[in-house]
Parts: sequence; C-alpha cells; structure tokens
Amino acid sequence: MSNSTFHSGYAALIGRPNAGKSTLLNRIVGEKIAAVSNKPQTTRHRIKGVYTSDAGQIVFIDTPGVHKPGHLLNRRMMAAVHDAIMSVDVVVLMRDASVSTGNGDRFVLDLIKQSEKPAVLVLNKIDKVKNKAEILPLIEFYSNEYEFAEIIPVSALKGEATDTLLNEIIKHLPEGEPIFAEDEFTDQPMRSIVAEMVREKILRSTGEELPYVTAVVPERWDETDPERLEIYCAIYVERPSQKGIIIGKGGAKLKQIGIEARQDIEKLLGRHVHLQLFVKVVEDWRNKERELDGMGIHE
Repeated sequence: MSNSTFHSGYAALIGRPNAGKSTLLNRIVGEKIAAVSNKPQTTRHRIKGVYTSDAGQIVFIDTPGVHKPGHLLNRRMMAAVHDAIMSVDVVVLMRDASVSTGNGDRFVLDLIKQSEKPAVLVLNKIDKVKNKAEILPLIEFYSNEYEFAEIIPVSALKGEATDTLLNEIIKHLPEGEPIFAEDEFTDQPMRSIVAEMVREKILRSTGEELPYVTAVVPERWDETDPERLEIYCAIYVERPSQKGIIIGKGGAKLKQIGIEARQDIEKLLGRHVHLQLFVKVVEDWRNKERELDGMGIHE
C-alpha cells in the first residue's frame, strides 16, 4: 500500500438515539459488534469498528445516542460523546431522515459546530421515506447550518449507498499507513462483544415492558474444555419486578434470550458455546461508581 494514496484515520459516529449508528457500523464491519435495538441509548461503550479497502482504512468510534444527562451512567455516556468528537479526524453525523427536526437534532448540530471538525452528514432510513423529495428541505436546512464535507442519504438497514459513504469518508482522512491489520474489525475484547449480543436480545425480547435499566457483565469465561467455551453472564437490573420481566413465566423468556444470544456468539466465534445467564438486582446501579467501573463504563 502506497503511503501517497492510502488514507487512514478515525471517524466518530454521532447522532440522536435510534439514528441507526450501530446498524450502520455492524453492516460496514460485517460482524455484530454493536447492540442494535429500537430503544434509545443502546450503545454505552465506544466501540471501534474497522473498515479496510484498497483506498484506505476507517476506524469507527460508535457513541451513545446524544441525550440529556440524568443518571451518573448518562453523564458518563455523554462524556464519551464529547471525547469521541474531539479525538477523531472526521465526524459522521447520522440523522434519521424519516422524522422531523427536534431540539435533540439541534443539540447534536451544536456539538459539531463547536468541534469545527470536518463532518459528513448521513441522512439515514431513506427506505422509510416514500417521497424522496421530502429529503431536500432537510439537506437545505443542514447545508445552511454547517459546511458539511459531504451530505449522503443512505439506508443502513438495506445497505443503500453505504459504499458511497465509505468512499467519501476515506477522502477526508489523512494520508497514512493502516492503523489496524486488514483482518481486524474491532479493538473491543471478545467479552464486551458477547455482553453486547446478550443485551441486544434482552432489549428486543422485553419490548416496552422494561425501562432502560439493564446491563450485562460476563463474570466467568472458561476455555479449559477445547470442545466448548463456557460463558456465565450476570444481567443487572434495579428492581425485583424487572428481574421477573427478564426471567419470564417459568424462566421461558430468559431461556429464549440465552438461545438467541448463543446462536450469535457461536456464529461469531465459530465454536460451540455454553451460555449461562442469571439476573442480579442491584438497586440504582446506574448511579453507583463501583458498579459502572466494574462494567467498564468510565468517565
């Protein structure tokens, strides 16, 4: 790879909750590394996904959905957003093109203005917009607010225009050698990826019953048996009633969560996995520094 033509660097994916950041990251990387859910604030850790082509390498940093800080957990998540924006070469603002502009969108826009970084605007979920002409006022609004390097309508879910997006991001990265090896797709420990997979299944299976109060921590990881990997994960909730929701009648819901998560984990690791899930009630864990530190959610 010639240093004169190859571009490499860091790009932060930022946006409101549910903008589709994790969906885009998973599609680009080709492996499930970020939990995908229709619930806000699914991403808690900055998850790097690595995309490599002949033209360049993009190291993506996924961030929590931008929201008003409340709990200590939320404050740490928002600190991660600010840190990500200031430490990258390009900011990729993801915007759900199928919904109207709200205060949250303006808040995210202000973050980009303050950063003064090169930015690419991604108008996502165009598959939900029947009349594509409706996207034009959105493009005009954002063009008047900030000098975006590129504005690209995409569908992360369907993979529409994602190749175009990647090529445009690479153009705005500095010239240089690859940061990661070509076959690497994240710097996250496998335990963190497994926890994300379990949490995604919880969020999907509990629907609107469960508030956003769950966390998953792999507490035991046993590879002594060459035939199978044994993983024991604790699922944190704040109240006994929430524990009941996750476990379900006769343990049925927890069992289903385990089956679906295990299938994803086995697909990723390419080996047989024994996954054991149990639920822990820790009151107000989102405000406890020790608990958050133990989960790897730092300032």
